[in-house]
Amino acid sequence: MPEITVMFFLVAVLAVTFAGVSKAGFGSGAAFASSSILALIVEPGVALAFMLPLLMLIDVASLRPYWGRWRMRELLLLIVGGLPGVLLGAVFYRSVDADAMRILIGVISVGFVAWQLSGHLRARLAEPRENADVTGLLAGLVAGFTSFVSHAGGPPAAVYLLGRKMTKTEYQASTVLVFGVLNMAKFVPYAMLGLVTPASLTLDLMLAPFALLGAWIGVRLHHRVSEPLFFGLTYVLLLATGTKLIWDGLT
Repeated sequence: MPEITVMFFLVAVLAVTFAGVSKAGFGSGAAFASSSILALIVEPGVALAFMLPLLMLIDVASLRPYWGRWRMRELLLLIVGGLPGVLLGAVFYRSVDADAMRILIGVISVGFVAWQLSGHLRARLAEPRENADVTGLLAGLVAGFTSFVSHAGGPPAAVYLLGRKMTKTEYQASTVLVFGVLNMAKFVPYAMLGLVTPASLTLDLMLAPFALLGAWIGVRLHHRVSEPLFFGLTYVLLLATGTKLIWDGLT
């Protein structure tokens, strides 16, 4: 349980609200920026565990606006592949220290920005594939792993979903359900690792209104704000926080 200072509370409110806006309005790809931001001021494991119940709350709040608008086959493939990925993430987490987690989260953050800015690579990855089912399972496996260790399952899932020619809303609805299931699956190992505690849940309860506020804003911005504008801000946040986390982990 981190010490509740004014600085921590302000940063937590920013991170939680941003996560709600991202998950509910723009897919799950950038929501992990909230964990990267928090990992700057608390231990990475504390940041991940603190965010998980709030991400689950945002998942529930986001379900109704997009209910039934997903692509069932694609999301099932991601879930089936993602559950073993969650298990692999739990095994990995037990074998590394806090500095290694800082470096990993930082690398994922910077790597996400590089991937998003590589238009040619993204176009190649978005091309339809013959073995789409295998691709979906592998993307789910990677998404489950990165989701466990940094709440960053969105980019691997996006690599697969972008190649399935979905509409913006189909993509959003599919990510809401996929990560709703994977986040629930993560809760048990997080608790078994001692990351989720009564104290952290109490703090989550205090910040739950900001998670719901962010989700409400995200749903309303889904059709009103351009993705380049939203993700432009996200790239700046992730590049800054990711670089700082790598530096902290190495030094």
